[in-house]
Amino acid sequence: MGAGFIFIVALLIFAIVTLAKGVRIVPQGTEWIVERLGKYSSTLHPGLNIIIPYLDKVAYKLVTKDIILDVQEQEVITRDNAVILINAIAFIKITDPIKAVYGVTDFSEAIRNMIMTTLRSIAGDMDLDQALSSRDKIKARLRESIADEAIDWGLTVKSVEIQDIKPSESMVKAMEAQASAERERKAMVTKSEGTKQSAILQAEARLEAARRDAEAQITLAEASAEAIRRVAAAIGNQDAPMRYMLGERYLTAMGKLADSTNAKTIVLPADIQDALRGILGRARGE
Repeated sequence: MGAGFIFIVALLIFAIVTLAKGVRIVPQGTEWIVERLGKYSSTLHPGLNIIIPYLDKVAYKLVTKDIILDVQEQEVITRDNAVILINAIAFIKITDPIKAVYGVTDFSEAIRNMIMTTLRSIAGDMDLDQALSSRDKIKARLRESIADEAIDWGLTVKSVEIQDIKPSESMVKAMEAQASAERERKAMVTKSEGTKQSAILQAEARLEAARRDAEAQITLAEASAEAIRRVAAAIGNQDAPMRYMLGERYLTAMGKLADSTNAKTIVLPADIQDALRGILGRARGE
């Protein structure tokens, strides 16, 4: 009786275990890959599924919802030998679970490494300024480049977004130094240009002043010549008026010299009396 009871209990436990191994409830948003004796057998979809106990086993459990892959930051050398830091995020979906598990060892790591490699290739073909301002272009080329490989692995790349793209710390310092040098260069050029313009303006001012002085001298000379011509025309052949005018100016000049506050000693010509006598005498004789 005891042995029979134990056998019944053992048989009941075996039946329960067998039933538990044969019944699988797959959650929504997942698919399970079943292998029979080490070979692919079937794919279990969400809901209640029956498999053969002890022969079948669930080898892989895959998420059929969108998968977010974070691509780590990496250094990339651009075409003009600048170093930039770039990272991305990818949204993929498993469309063929069989290819996803049997086509590649780890599809997540494979896609991540492919994105990193492709990013280096795309950014390496660009200059620094182009790479920093072409996120949409990089994203489009990246998605296009990995789409075919992703299909072979049973995956669909829904979107790839560039999270951040920036110069490396050493590159930022170099750019700041370059910008500072450029500002100094522009300041020196501006200062030199100002000095040049100032020199030109000063030279033009001197030239204009000299031209005006020359015109003034010419005008004065012409006025003097005209005055002389008019005096000569008025005097005619008579020299008495001319001598009288010279004598009058001579006396006026001597008077101014005598009235000067700075004059301490007045030196007169030795023949001043004879000169005046001759001028005045001739004027009276005339």
